[in-house]
Amino acid sequence: MGIRIKLSSASLHHRSRQVGSALYTSRRRVATLGVGLVALWLSYHVVFGPNGMLVYRQKRSDYTKLQQEIEVLQKENARYTQQIKALKSDPQAIEREAREQLRYAKPGEVVYFLPAGTPPPAANTARK
Repeated sequence: MGIRIKLSSASLHHRSRQVGSALYTSRRRVATLGVGLVALWLSYHVVFGPNGMLVYRQKRSDYTKLQQEIEVLQKENARYTQQIKALKSDPQAIEREAREQLRYAKPGEVVYFLPAGTPPPAANTARK
């Protein structure tokens, strides 16, 4: 008692088409999932990687701070250069520096010394 199944060529063709369609659909899903995972990994790498956006922002901030520091140091350097030129040629600058560092006073002047730890007054505020 066996069961005989008779399949026609149209039935086989339809069956193979269904299998092919299912295979195509599963391949497409796997490929889409793979592309999605690669896109996620790439996005993570762009933001958090060794040359990512977070590192770029930090480096940009460091660059800005260093540029400001360079600017301050260049101004200070220019001020020192001007002071050196004045001390080489200007007798008033030489006298002022000697009086400040050596605590000299002209006859008739009274020099006041502030206790240690208090800031000195602003320069050139008591000119006559």
